[in-house]
Amino acid sequence: MYSATGRIQQIKQPRGGYIQPRSFTVVNFNDGKSVSEDINVSAAIIGLAVDYMLRYLMSEKANIIKAFEVSCMGAIISEKLMNNEAKKEICGYLKNIKGLDDNSIINACKAVTFDVWFRNFSGAMKSRKACDTNPNAETIENIRIYIQRSLKFWDLYGPIKAEGITFEKKGYTKIVSTGDADYLTNDTLWDIKVLKSSIQSKHTLQLLMYYIMGKHSEKSEFNDITKIGIYNPRLNEAYILKVSEIPEEIIKMVEKDVICYE
Repeated sequence: MYSATGRIQQIKQPRGGYIQPRSFTVVNFNDGKSVSEDINVSAAIIGLAVDYMLRYLMSEKANIIKAFEVSCMGAIISEKLMNNEAKKEICGYLKNIKGLDDNSIINACKAVTFDVWFRNFSGAMKSRKACDTNPNAETIENIRIYIQRSLKFWDLYGPIKAEGITFEKKGYTKIVSTGDADYLTNDTLWDIKVLKSSIQSKHTLQLLMYYIMGKHSEKSEFNDITKIGIYNPRLNEAYILKVSEIPEEIIKMVEKDVICYE
């Protein structure tokens, strides 16, 4: 059994991908800001910190535990298996997240290091620990810019109807047993990707898998979804595709060969 992203790593896609990135309409948002290349934290940590900070800042009740839910679940697993102080440690980080100040961003980066215990257990022992994750000034400023850009993006393309969407019970299969989509608006399924360059076929396949899994889950939130999209706050670009433009045979191939519905 695999996560959606884990399954994608096993798949050899058709030439150009199941959905070619060039099929997406690109929308550029130019805010005149530039980001630094002198960063000292992995792209995965930055992406998670941006995502969870966004959820925290946009939540009506500002529920930090809910926003960093996967990190908290990872800390619970870590405490059971290795780190006896993991829950206390992550609580300390979360208590120090207040907004977009430097200290909040540093603590967000430390908190999300626990995600790996939930998402990729086999790699958890080798991953960088929170105590070794200390973003420099350039990394902190980049994250702040990404979050500010994302907040402006949602002002234009929101409101958000759901976030952190899972696909119980019929959406998962014996092959793809985990995975969660980022955001749903009134008519679009969105994924947030902090990428140095434009989207690739692995990103478009992941988004298509989430759309298909959402439809199979029979969740009512997916009834009105007519588009899929990716927003990249690093390049400040959105990539949007109408579902009606995805060939039915491609959807059936991904259902059968990638997600493996019976």
